[in-house]
Amino acid sequence: MLRYGYITNGLADHTLEQAIEMLSTAGYQGIGITLDHQHLDPSSVDDPHLADVGALLRSSDLEPVIETGARFALDPMRKHWPSMVSLDADDRKRRIDYYIRAIQIAGSIGAQVVSLWSGVAEPGSARPDGERFLLEALGQLLPIAREHGITIGFEPEPGMLIESLEQWCWLRQQITDETLGLTVDLGHLAVTEPSPFDAALSQVVSDVVHVHVDDCARGVHEHLPLGTGELDFAPLLRVLIEHGYSGLALVELSRDSHRAPELIDRSIRFLQGVETDLDSSCRDNTRKGTS
Repeated sequence: MLRYGYITNGLADHTLEQAIEMLSTAGYQGIGITLDHQHLDPSSVDDPHLADVGALLRSSDLEPVIETGARFALDPMRKHWPSMVSLDADDRKRRIDYYIRAIQIAGSIGAQVVSLWSGVAEPGSARPDGERFLLEALGQLLPIAREHGITIGFEPEPGMLIESLEQWCWLRQQITDETLGLTVDLGHLAVTEPSPFDAALSQVVSDVVHVHVDDCARGVHEHLPLGTGELDFAPLLRVLIEHGYSGLALVELSRDSHRAPELIDRSIRFLQGVETDLDSSCRDNTRKGTS
């Protein structure tokens, strides 16, 4: 069985304490905490608060992951800016400092993974420059993550400098440090990858350290509730299970905070149902093979 959680960017109308209680009650085993003004604002959260959150997570049996995809965390007017591939060195440093603080927070609350992405190439930026900026930034972050016992889960994000699994493979060739692994968003497979999507996932599954779960329509980067897009989740979950993936799989529905209580319950029942069907299919195939 996979271990499921839910990301707090889809719980923006609830406090972190409420989110923890809701997810624990619903039967989740993990929580992705998106560092933002609602939940563990990295610019103001202090050590006593982090200690309290860590204790609450442990008592609730929820494993945390730190997510860094807050839309306006560093600039109130520009989404996801600045990034590790911004043209200006001072801008890149702001993003790197944010990630360093994320690593520190992760260590304080017992998270083992910090998930992040490259950022969007700015107008006028040449791709080789962006790639160089990215490698330089990760070169600064990975030793700090290693020092804190944190794995960096790098997420290819549609529209960003690194958006596809092919581009992740390029990055993996440049950086072989095991402190860096892959965050794979199952919904993104329908946006950036050729079908069959389970075959695409199989090619990189050995790199996967973290998973986001959402549905998408083919070629459209819009996270949809599970079962309302075009993904067949059964073969994707099968790849993860058969490979022995032991990390968390976190539902990410950042546009649906207004109906979070409904989707929290619906999402875990959907995923558990898929696994039940997989298990039944496996037993049927075993019986046929021995008959």
